[in-house]
Amino acid sequence: MGRRKKGRAISGWLVLDKPYDFGSTQAVGKIRWLFDAQKAGHAGTLDPLATGVLPIALGEATKTVPYVTDGEKSYRFTVQWGVETNTDDAEGEAVNTSEKRPNRSQIEAILNDYIGDIQQAPPAFSAIKIDGKRAYAEARAGREIVLDARTVTIETFELIECPDDNHSVFEVTCGKGTYVRALARDMGRQLGCYGHIQQLRRTYVEPFEEVDAISLETLTTLEGNVDALDKFLISPLEAMDGYTEIRMSEDEVRRIRMGNPIILRGRDAPIEEEDVCAVYKGDLVAIGDVEKGCFQPRRVLQTSQSAQTAL
Repeated sequence: MGRRKKGRAISGWLVLDKPYDFGSTQAVGKIRWLFDAQKAGHAGTLDPLATGVLPIALGEATKTVPYVTDGEKSYRFTVQWGVETNTDDAEGEAVNTSEKRPNRSQIEAILNDYIGDIQQAPPAFSAIKIDGKRAYAEARAGREIVLDARTVTIETFELIECPDDNHSVFEVTCGKGTYVRALARDMGRQLGCYGHIQQLRRTYVEPFEEVDAISLETLTTLEGNVDALDKFLISPLEAMDGYTEIRMSEDEVRRIRMGNPIILRGRDAPIEEEDVCAVYKGDLVAIGDVEKGCFQPRRVLQTSQSAQTAL
């Protein structure tokens, strides 16, 4: 017999307001411990110096992580002009400096260059793997790191304010794989003044809003009170907001849990579609693809409470 997993078999998403100087992996470990969850994962790493929305999945909700990380993200960030660092943020060492400072009109004139599908070289201090090793580990070891540019998508990019000559505040909405630090670096080079991220806050991870975020301080005060903590959890189905849903019967749930395909009936049933949610009594049962009018489960969730009655 296999060993019983430690912790509670809970399933749901928590939207953490990640504090400053706190790593994403550290945050996941803390939340898993507070909730006494069997497993946990997060949607989209935040640098330790960044704050804001860090969605953390507990239990079977971890099976929806790939779909949340594929969504749009929004950030509010401050660029300090005049200094480029080796990490592209305030933690690094200065590598280029300039006395030049851009004005508002000069900054606004280049923003369109960063909207749409653009080519972006990730920072040397990033988690991208090179021959099986993290780029940041190689960079910290003193090795020169040059990462190939790749295509990322910027939906919106706006200059919010210029509080003084040395700083500008921006808001950006972007797709998966975008490095905001690289935006600061590239703008600084284009403007001829250099620049790096001084402050960074994530305000949105589709579908989770900043208003959904709960501080670690608030959660810590509820240590040991699992009933109060569980009230902050968002269901896996809510996390899949925007994906097509198909309603399943009790018999169909049984068949899905055995890995069997389901023939879809009804005038509005999809014929060909990827990433469809199978739902039973308001719970997410499985995620799969529809081919020729037949639903084939790919990820099956095991802890949905109302669906357990169909076992």
